[in-house]
Amino acid sequence: MHMLDGKVVAITGAGRGIGREIALLCAREGAAVVVNDFGGSLSGDGSDAGPAVTVVKEIEQAGGRAIVNLANVADAAGAASIVDDAIGAFGRVDAIVNNAGVSRDGMFHKMTAENWQAVIDVHLGGSFYLSRAAAPHFREQRSGSFVHMTSTSGLIGNVGQSNYAAAKMGIVGLSNSIALDMQSFGVRSNCVAPFAWSRMTESIPVRSDAERQRVERLKTMTPDKIAPIVAFLCSDAAVDVSGQIFCVRKNEIFLFSPPRPVRSLHRAEGWSPATIASELLPAFRPSLFPLQVSGDLFAWDPV
Repeated sequence: MHMLDGKVVAITGAGRGIGREIALLCAREGAAVVVNDFGGSLSGDGSDAGPAVTVVKEIEQAGGRAIVNLANVADAAGAASIVDDAIGAFGRVDAIVNNAGVSRDGMFHKMTAENWQAVIDVHLGGSFYLSRAAAPHFREQRSGSFVHMTSTSGLIGNVGQSNYAAAKMGIVGLSNSIALDMQSFGVRSNCVAPFAWSRMTESIPVRSDAERQRVERLKTMTPDKIAPIVAFLCSDAAVDVSGQIFCVRKNEIFLFSPPRPVRSLHRAEGWSPATIASELLPAFRPSLFPLQVSGDLFAWDPV
């Protein structure tokens, strides 16, 4: 028995990188797979059926079952077609992996409205559109798993990625809301923040020796390391895991804490700007978080 026997898993952005490795592993674990990828460039331009077709052929040659879907998840109808194709080909859908993404990096003071919207539309909009299309089916069958790709660029920080970071933090809020709203139907929703060298990380700006060293560490973290946690979360073994944020860094797996209060201070007579400055700030200052990028927090070599 494999962990995903009898399951149908739809994976976006599955033609390359992390999505490809997730699709291949889910198929090896017994799932029928919808390989979605419209084959655009890193910035989201153009289209190419080749990557998705190649992944499907690999799965079929290994004895698995898979179909191609070339829709753009930033389009609501396109995202819905992924669910329709899963049901049409395999009779059901059991798990959604929101992995598709584009990158249009730039410093915030230079960020254009077009580049902001393009990244939000694919990452956050696409995750909503596909999840919303699958939700009625999950509700009816009273089971289902959503796995959404977030990023430490949002969870911790990164330079030159305000659009990407905002979209990825939005996905965390979306996932938590899905987990809360659909828990009574046996549906779960989780996030995974991957460290892996892929087209998405190739775009990270390099402006210093420290950033260059960080990129070199990333190159040792291959996309196949991300797939096991995703396959697990799609399986029945994770039936009681929902609303969580996992992070994978080579052979390390981390569980992130959600935002929760860390300090409080009460003043019976209320607060003014002056008393906030004189009383609250000194009390809170030791607990204030420094500005960091993910490389600052994960400063050791990946193991």
